[in-house]
Amino acid sequence: MAVQTQTRVKVAKLDTSKYHGLDRETLIHLYRTMFLSRRLDDREIQLKRQNKIYFQISSAGHEAVTAAMGLLVRPGVDWLYPYYRDRAFCLMVGVTPLETLLQAVGAKDDPASGGRQMPSHWGHPKWNIVSKSSCTGTQFVQAVGAAEATLYYENRPKALAQAKKAPLGQYVHHHDNEIVYVSAGEGATSQGEFWESLNATCAKKLPLLYLIEDNGYAISVPVEVQTAGGSISRLVRGFPGLHVAEFDGTDPLESYAVAKEAVDYVRQRRGPALLHAHVIRHYSHSLSDDEKLYKTAEEREEEAHRDPLSKFSLFLVREGLLDQKEIEALEAEVDREVREAGDQALAAEPPSIDSILVNVYSPDVDPASPAFAAQPQFHGAPKTMVEMVAATLSDEMARDERITVFGEDVADASRDENLKHVKGKGGVFKATSGLQRKYGHDRVFNTPLAEASIVGRAIGMATRGLKPVAEIQFFDYIWPAMMQIRDELCVMRWRSNGNFKAPAVLRVAIGGYLTGGGIYHSQSGESIFAHCPGLRVVLPSTALDVAGLLRTSVRCDDPVMFLEHKHLYRQPYNRSEYPGPDYTVPFGKARLVKEGDAVSIITFGAIVHRAEVAAAQLEREGVSVEIIDLRSLSPYDWDAIAATVRKNHRVIVAYEDMLSWGFGAEIAARIADELFDELDAPVKRVAAMDTFCAYQPKLEDVILPQTEHILSAVRQLLDY
Repeated sequence: MAVQTQTRVKVAKLDTSKYHGLDRETLIHLYRTMFLSRRLDDREIQLKRQNKIYFQISSAGHEAVTAAMGLLVRPGVDWLYPYYRDRAFCLMVGVTPLETLLQAVGAKDDPASGGRQMPSHWGHPKWNIVSKSSCTGTQFVQAVGAAEATLYYENRPKALAQAKKAPLGQYVHHHDNEIVYVSAGEGATSQGEFWESLNATCAKKLPLLYLIEDNGYAISVPVEVQTAGGSISRLVRGFPGLHVAEFDGTDPLESYAVAKEAVDYVRQRRGPALLHAHVIRHYSHSLSDDEKLYKTAEEREEEAHRDPLSKFSLFLVREGLLDQKEIEALEAEVDREVREAGDQALAAEPPSIDSILVNVYSPDVDPASPAFAAQPQFHGAPKTMVEMVAATLSDEMARDERITVFGEDVADASRDENLKHVKGKGGVFKATSGLQRKYGHDRVFNTPLAEASIVGRAIGMATRGLKPVAEIQFFDYIWPAMMQIRDELCVMRWRSNGNFKAPAVLRVAIGGYLTGGGIYHSQSGESIFAHCPGLRVVLPSTALDVAGLLRTSVRCDDPVMFLEHKHLYRQPYNRSEYPGPDYTVPFGKARLVKEGDAVSIITFGAIVHRAEVAAAQLEREGVSVEIIDLRSLSPYDWDAIAATVRKNHRVIVAYEDMLSWGFGAEIAARIADELFDELDAPVKRVAAMDTFCAYQPKLEDVILPQTEHILSAVRQLLDY
């Protein structure tokens, strides 16, 4: 019997083909990582019940496939988007037990978020684990953008060199044959962004590997309710070039073999791959859930028989790779490690209260600083606003090879061969006309009609160090991207405690005053995005400001929403000569359009010109009006507002949006709150009671503020 045991050990060491190329030490490491993951789950559950942590979501039952997957990726080389049940994967990649528990207790030194996120929201710049949010499925389209960056850097080494010199450039990497990994549960595949990501990934043959960990339940919703036919892999097999495999994810050896084939497929640039692993959820969804409410005892018992830990430990003993005493010794060692890590985590320092404002915006580049107050060097014929967009982007693309421009219809022609025969589109407003011809189809390209993907892909690219300038064709259609903007783009830097950033520029055509626009080509709503911490919001009213503010947006290190009022695109009155390739305008610095000493008008966007027309008529009547164009809304120039109010004591806030809850309403409210004593008595009453914007529309009236409404408001103030 002793001879037989010795023979088995030799087979394990020498004939690794029996275990898909894995030697004895690797198999033991695989089990140890799985067991460590389970014990960390158990420790967190204990801490939660003691009210020492605030949430727990386990990876129990997912350990086999995720640990095996961790053996196949290259830490610090591949780019990783794991989801919250990937604890064993992260441990295998290099995250330590202490680091996972620092996240659980919300410690200052938690490398994932500095104590800002819930447990199991992975992130680690050393291992290229990109910060994960709580939002289900948002990682898919971001991984697409990351994979696009992989191919981009392969062809443009200059862009990589420039990215390494930018802030956080120490975390910008590119390696030969790198891939991008993204995982999720089967429930997340119901999200539209999953399908959007597959469409883009397969269309571009990106080096992206999906791991779908199917435990049969999305909280309490079973897979047959979640997924048509009950199998996500069956649904996706029609995607061209997509390598698809379905397997038992509770078996680490089968998982390793199947995943290795997929990883090789992706590394060889043959296309993307999707792995559909059947696993179990050994515990409830989280400690906020009780699976006994919807799972029968028979279901739970059947799942227990498929527990990957008990199955694999039995396998190791049966194969003679470990005996029972060695198993027990290994598990005791893990228990000590978890216990010590738990004690250290509980003693760790929490983040200070005042640190909450750190990393909301870039600590390296302040777009409101005087450094961006450049003088124009005018030359050439006057350009309209829309012409200035293309001219500014062209100069910036020549300066910085990291810049990519994409969106719906932004290219001249997606089919390069057509460019010899057609003029080219360059955007529905021609704002990007000629850029593809000049810089190539890899830098200027069309996307599918999928706004969430446009923004999500921009986030993935920006996280990798590129500078995407993405276009949302109409503000009215921005809403499918709201999750990516509010919960991902704006807070990437903050939630990762400064380890990752996403300084993308979103160009968006906004506003009304176009005949025939209807309700779906006329919306405003800038106040909604000005409400998003971490996002800069600008809205120029002249071609000169387009050049200065767009260039600042591109050179800024924060995400920027650059709003372009489409009514102003081709107006002759706001044209300007080109101010040169280095002209920038600081954010948060209003423009004094016109001086006056009777009434102040604070405005922005298309209302600026209407205010100028009204002021010209009032001048003929002997009334001197001062006009302030805010230009940027987040940040905005409160000092300029306060100065003009203190000067004239009468103020109108004119803006294009709803009377209530609009951006102008906020300005008026702050004036009433902080400058009440500066206002003339009758105006105090109006400002305090009525948020005195340009116009209160009636049903039978035109809803947009017109010049006559501004005139009426000024005369009303002067009559007091």
